Amino acid sequence: MRRFTVPLLLALAATAATIHAEEIGSVDTVFKFIGPDHKIVVEAYDDPGVTGVTCFISRAKTGGIKGAFGLAEDKSEASIACRQVGPIAIPKPIKEQEEIFSERISLIFKRLRIVRMVDPKRHTLVYLTYSDRVIEGSPQNSITAVAVDRATPIPLR
Repeated sequence: MRRFTVPLLLALAATAATIHAEEIGSVDTVFKFIGPDHKIVVEAYDDPGVTGVTCFISRAKTGGIKGAFGLAEDKSEASIACRQVGPIAIPKPIKEQEEIFSERISLIFKRLRIVRMVDPKRHTLVYLTYSDRVIEGSPQNSITAVAVDRATPIPLR
């Protein structure tokens, strides 16, 4: 049994590593004598189902000793701005509501999520970011929208 656990964990880690954000920059908010400073990080996430759309997230990242070892719990606050960065194309049908990104922001229980929703009436993609916990999530959220040219179909599954 133990022999299968390690390869499985490595495979899961490799899969998770392929879906990541690109850090655009950061600013320090609190100086820490030991370990990295607390900071606000700005990251870019390309929508995996819609080419030409990138979401930019700003969020707090906890430093210090716990932050250095990945044991800190980051704040729930995040801000999102999604923009058209090239011609929009939707090569495969997408769901009307779909989580397109999820990242751990505490050791076990807390995740930052980005959900894409389709508003067919307005021909718009709506993006929501929020964090949740296993026991209790946070109502803090941020939303943005990207209008899609009416000539570009939004195929739904």
